[in-house]
Amino acid sequence: MKYPWIDEYLQNKPGVTKDLQKDWNWIRYQIGGKMFAAVCLDKDNQPYYITLKLEPSEGDFLRAQYPDIVPGYYMNKVHWNSVKPDGELPDELLKDLLDKSWQLVLHGFSRKKQLEILGETSPANTSSGTLAAGAKKKSFDYKKEYKEFYLPKTKPSIVEIPPMNYIAVRGKGDPNAENSEYKSSIGLLYAIAFTIKMSRKTGHTIEGFFDYVVPPLEGFWWQEHTKGIDYSRKDTFQFISLIRLPDFVTKDDFDWAIQTASVKKNMDFSKVEFMTYNEGLCVQCMHIGSYDSEPDTVSQMHAYMTAHGYALDITDERYHHEIYLSDARKVSPEKLKTVIRHPVKPR
Repeated sequence: MKYPWIDEYLQNKPGVTKDLQKDWNWIRYQIGGKMFAAVCLDKDNQPYYITLKLEPSEGDFLRAQYPDIVPGYYMNKVHWNSVKPDGELPDELLKDLLDKSWQLVLHGFSRKKQLEILGETSPANTSSGTLAAGAKKKSFDYKKEYKEFYLPKTKPSIVEIPPMNYIAVRGKGDPNAENSEYKSSIGLLYAIAFTIKMSRKTGHTIEGFFDYVVPPLEGFWWQEHTKGIDYSRKDTFQFISLIRLPDFVTKDDFDWAIQTASVKKNMDFSKVEFMTYNEGLCVQCMHIGSYDSEPDTVSQMHAYMTAHGYALDITDERYHHEIYLSDARKVSPEKLKTVIRHPVKPR
């Protein structure tokens, strides 16, 4: 195996226990009784996969970038990934992925259980948000840190949105059509988003960089000569697909990511642009259900804004805005969570 350090590295993590699952012939590494990594052995007891857990979007990106990372072997292929032990994945990247897997499983426990796992008996050292010296700080998650923008209630509210920078791709047509421009735009966005997120692994230094969870996919939607959105004419949709950029990412960093991804993936990223947008005053609401049932939520939003002295302000520069908190490929339509946002102005 190319990574002879892996056993010592994993056992040195706080709270880790190790066993051999004889039925599978896997060496399992666990915290609190839950596996976060495994070395899968063949019939000759030689490693043939190293399995670990990642955020789904990061796993998807890494599988596309590195042929030695594949969907989790005999595991849930959304959350788990397997690494070939004799491949070309850099040691430092594998260590980083193992760290993240340990963190993901650790943070799935209650605070009390985390303290037990880490050998702490008192929460006295947790006031700053860290659980123990051995626990790495969790990645910054924009959804959780800015709940007023990403996790509104299912009742409408008025919100002021500050200027933000985005990775953006423009297009048109029915988003559900096979080989649609919309589906293509998503692949372009995530390729650049994760190139920036993984920049430290390539030697590119971004000033002020901190580890973060890639923000959710968003979309601006409109139709020419239409006030609002007509869901019955999806073929006339025009859109801008978006992923928010951390504030520390500059236009120069963005240009580096475009060039790097173009070479590594041998793809054309000329449609991808760096976009600054000041959305301003809006009415928003969490919509639960299929995209086709959005008009009911939109009606509630418009009734709310009117009752509170606001008027709809959708223009050529202010759009119907959606933020997708669910993956439509993996969540049933009735459970989809989408933030819907419309620009308003005082009447």
